[in-house]
Amino acid sequence: SLSVTIVLCGICQWCQRKLGKRYKNSLETVGTPDSSRGRSEKKTIKLPSGGKMVNTAPMPGQTQHDESDRKTEPRSSVSDLVNSLTSEMLMLSPGSEDDEGHDSSSKENLGRIQFSVGYNFQESTLTVKIMKAQELPAKDFSGTSDPFVKIYLLPDKKNKLETKVKRKNLNPHWNETFLFEGFPYEKVVQRVLYLQVLDYDRFSRNDPIGEVSIPLNKLDLTQMQTFWKELKPCSDGSGSRGELLLSLCYNPSGNSIIVNIIKARNLKAMDIGGTSDPYVKVWLMYKDKRVEKKKTVVMKRCLNPVFNESFIFDIPTEKLRETTIIITVMDKDRLSRNDVIGKIYLSWKSGPGEVKHWKDMIAHPRQAVAQWHQLKA
Repeated sequence: SLSVTIVLCGICQWCQRKLGKRYKNSLETVGTPDSSRGRSEKKTIKLPSGGKMVNTAPMPGQTQHDESDRKTEPRSSVSDLVNSLTSEMLMLSPGSEDDEGHDSSSKENLGRIQFSVGYNFQESTLTVKIMKAQELPAKDFSGTSDPFVKIYLLPDKKNKLETKVKRKNLNPHWNETFLFEGFPYEKVVQRVLYLQVLDYDRFSRNDPIGEVSIPLNKLDLTQMQTFWKELKPCSDGSGSRGELLLSLCYNPSGNSIIVNIIKARNLKAMDIGGTSDPYVKVWLMYKDKRVEKKKTVVMKRCLNPVFNESFIFDIPTEKLRETTIIITVMDKDRLSRNDVIGKIYLSWKSGPGEVKHWKDMIAHPRQAVAQWHQLKA
């Protein structure tokens, strides 16, 4: 195979020169600073308490250190290029043992984020500064992400602020300051600072990367404090919507994927009578465009339905990287619009559980690989 050939000729001087040049060019492309860095921008939102949130410009003298602050591990140009090429091929190569070993890791690294928090008692202002993140996972098929951060003061979810998007960057530097002005201290300590890092997608929903939440009553807000926090998987309350068991079967010779909707459990009741009439829609997406739709029958008044319906989708191997299967569990309403109970996005750049199922499907061709999935809003 191509991957084996590259590994065997890694000591060849001609390959070192060629591959080393390609690797250097790829590093220069990925490491390009975001063109929006340093621009001043203000965002103001009036809070129910009478205060306002302001996003101020990056502090002077801080953005100039962005590139020097980035730390990358020393690496061999040829060996790392081979690793990057083979790992990308493994996403499309059936029967990969390396993929299985990677999936068996006990804890996925979602990266970490650095931020500062402090409160000015004289001005009744809470200051939150989003500084940078490191080692974020790649969410795009190009092997990178376009991260940005949403800032909430829970339980208020209506008012949020966002950082700028950093294009193609797994170690982004934001250095953006947000001011919650006119916010009484007795209300501040009743809030939870919630930071959510997402990967921006222009034509589809943004992919969650990870989150951090800190009750403000546990912090000493009398002075600005800086924290490094590990990102945790995003918990959006999706578990209360129920779960869906489905299997995927990839046939590389037939260029097809069989999706078998098996059953659901503990679905959220959408009707007044405390039940639902669920059915499942399956959309095949390519490059964020809808290609084909199929759906199951409706199961009347049932929160634990059994479907056992299979659907075949034609998907050429070369299109797998940009293919997404969207599965939506719906509640059928005869007199009004059907309600969405929950969704699942299956691709190799979705959430950790979805990615695992997708990679297991490719690693075990012609075998039905089943997995439970939490329904998400």
